[in-house]
Order: sequence, then C-alpha cells, then structure tokens
Amino acid sequence: MQPAASQRFFDGTRHLAAHDAAGAEACFREAIAIEPELGEAHANLGWLAEAAGRLDEADACYRRALALRPQQPTIHLNHAALLARLKRFDEALAACWTAVQLDPEAPAAWSNLGVLLAQMGRHGDAEACCRRSLSLDPQYPKAHINLAYLCLRDGRWDEGWSHYAWRGWQLDLAGRVTCPRWQGEPLDGRRVLVGLEGGYGDMIQFSRFATVLKQAGAQWVTLLCPPPLLALLATLDGVDEVLPADGLLPPAHWDCWTSATSVPRHLGTRPDAIPVAQPYLRAEPAAAARWQRALPANGLRVGLVWKGNPAFENDDERSLPSIDLLVPLAALPGVHFVSLQKGAGEDEALRAPVALHLGGEIDSFADTAAIVQALDLVICVDTAVAHLAGALGKPCWVLLPQQMTDWRWLTGRSDSPWYPGVLRLFRQAQRGDWSPVVAELAAALRGLSSADHAVPADHHHTDP
Repeated sequence: MQPAASQRFFDGTRHLAAHDAAGAEACFREAIAIEPELGEAHANLGWLAEAAGRLDEADACYRRALALRPQQPTIHLNHAALLARLKRFDEALAACWTAVQLDPEAPAAWSNLGVLLAQMGRHGDAEACCRRSLSLDPQYPKAHINLAYLCLRDGRWDEGWSHYAWRGWQLDLAGRVTCPRWQGEPLDGRRVLVGLEGGYGDMIQFSRFATVLKQAGAQWVTLLCPPPLLALLATLDGVDEVLPADGLLPPAHWDCWTSATSVPRHLGTRPDAIPVAQPYLRAEPAAAARWQRALPANGLRVGLVWKGNPAFENDDERSLPSIDLLVPLAALPGVHFVSLQKGAGEDEALRAPVALHLGGEIDSFADTAAIVQALDLVICVDTAVAHLAGALGKPCWVLLPQQMTDWRWLTGRSDSPWYPGVLRLFRQAQRGDWSPVVAELAAALRGLSSADHAVPADHHHTDP
C-alpha cells in the first residue's frame, strides 16, 4: 500500500470510530484515488453506503472489494448481510458459506450464518450454527443472543433466558446508580429500580413484572420508561413510582436494580407460567368516555394499525406495504374502521376501509389507550399497539409475517400466553403474501355480531 493511500485509509478508519460517516467516506475515496486496487477501502465504502441506505451502491462496492480481496472473510460476511437485506437469500447463503470456509474457526462467521439461516426459516440449521459458534468461543455474545431468540421462539425459555442474559444493552443502569444488580435473591423490604429496555411494546409487555416484584416482597418499586409511556404505566398495580428513562437518577435511592426483561429469567417464567392479571394497565375513564362519544354509535368499532416503525429491522416484513391491502374489509356490513396509525402510513389513513382517522390526535400512549378502550376490537400488525390492547384486556387480532416472526409469538399458535383469551394471531403462510391473511380477517369479522359487539376470545393453540 502506498504511504499516502495508507494514511488516508488510516484517517478514514479514525473517522469511522468517531462515527463521522462523511469524513470517513471522503478519506476512503481519496485513498482509492491514490491506489484504485485498495480492496479494504472499497469494502468500507460498501459498509458506509449500506448504512446510508444506498444499497445498490453498497453491492457494487462489496463486489469490487471481493474482486480485489477474495480471501477476506469479513468482506464476504458484510456482503452476505447486504444480500439478505435485499432478500437475495441464496446469494447471501453462498457468500456466508464462503466466509465460513475461509475461516472455519471464526465464531462470527458461524453466528452470522446462523442468523441468515433463521431468516430463511431453517431454524434447526440456524441453531446448529449458533452452537458451533459458541463451541469456538463460549463467551461470544452475539451467538448467545441469536441462540436465545431461537430457543425463546421455540418455547424453550429456561435455556433461552440464560442466553438472552448476554445482551449488552441491558447494562445501561450500571453506571447511573450505585446499588448492585438484582440476581434473583429475596426482595423482602428492598427498594428496586426496574430499568428501561427495548421499545414501547417491550416495556408495555414486560412492565407486568414490576408488579410481580412488588408482590414478591419489594418495599418500593420504581419503573423507568420512555416519556410517552409515563401516564399509562403509572396505572400499574404495585408500582410506587414511574420515572422518565432519560431523567437524572438519585444514585443511592435504591437497594438493587434490574432491567425489565431480566426479571422473567430470575422468576423461571415459561410459556405455561406467565404472570397474568388482565387487564394490568388502565385507560383514564373520562378520556375513554369522551372517545366513546366520538365513535360511531352503532355497529362494530374496529381500530386499525397497518404499519410499524420503519426503523425496526424487520419492518418491511411485519408492516403492510399499503392500507390498500385492507380494502376488501370495507365491504363488510356493520363494521366501522378507526385508524390509530401514527407516523409512517398516516398519510394513507383517509383511504378505504378507514371511516375515521384518530392518529393525528394521539400525543401519548395514554391517548391511544383511551381510544382502544372505547373500541370493540383492534386489528394491527406486530407493533406496540398489540401489547397495549392486550394489557388493557381489549380483544386484538395481530397480523404476523412468515419471515422472522418475533420470538414472543412462539410458533404455530393462533393465541398468545402473554395475553390469554385476548389476542388472536393471524399468520402469513408464505413470505410477503398478505392476501390470504386479509381474507381470513374478513371471514372472522363476518362471524361477529354487530348487534351486540361480541368479540369471542380465541382459544386455539395451533393454526387452523
């Protein structure tokens, strides 16, 4: 490598470490201008282009890098991840397998292969790869986390929780308070801080465990949460205090801390032993009554959410491409659809089958809870609204993708042990094909009585 190119490449990696993407890209381009066959710089430009969403450019950069450095397994792995993102799974598998063959003793290569195979629905092979990765490095966190999702999705929660404990993002509170982390010891008379973890849906789902800690003998339970959830989670029984997660914390205020999704491991939570006391969250009665008056007086009032947060890694699979897929529901007599869509997709909310759009009037989850409480049924994709409806005890039908279905919905079930008798799951049979799911929804809605608004609970344990 020429000294000038080497220096610009080094500068680029320094900018990368400082999260300065523009500076890094400029340096790598200068390095290539000096030495066009600098494969590592092409590879890094591919990584930067992918991070910026310029996927075709990233593909071209990776291919150029591989032409120059065909023996570099890391470039093959990064290219495989891009190809998987582009849904070119056969090409991704070939690239990933090449990386494994180039360095069969690399835990990262086997772990990445496991992730790819899970995306392809080959869960048994994916698990074998994760275990191979851990046999090479028992301390490799990503393999533990990937294996955790496979075990949890399969209902093997004893092992799943133990692998899930390797996630690093749960340690946020370690530097903010002086008390030790709770390891499952008795809580009698102790003050416990339950930390934020995951997204809104995770916090709604796992907030129930703050109540369980109080029932287990904790003297005082504080729950941290995102500000939009403050008013809603303040309705939890047994929770003494709800604080914004981004606020200042008195370091010596508690005896121990834990993260929201660490509690089920210490309690030995399994699919047949989930703490449930529905509803465990409540809407503000006056607000619910106000929305009740704003909704259609007759017929079945059904809330709709058809898109999730586009930043979520699997959003292109879990979200509907367009509300137009739900147009067949507009022909159902006696059913009034109310849009709860907020953010992405909200511009579609005035199209069929929506009769009333309320998403623009929602400022917090307490607002959403009040509207949901006033409805008869909620139909949504896999978003926080599903957990909100479940926590409120409101019947909710959830549309699930065939590709990378979230672990919490388990496999092969049309009900959820997290929200028994309340949630019903409608699963894709083929990746990306929502039409049969919408047809199934329409048939189920036709079976409801608009006269008495009865929404029967779903008790099936396997897909029909």
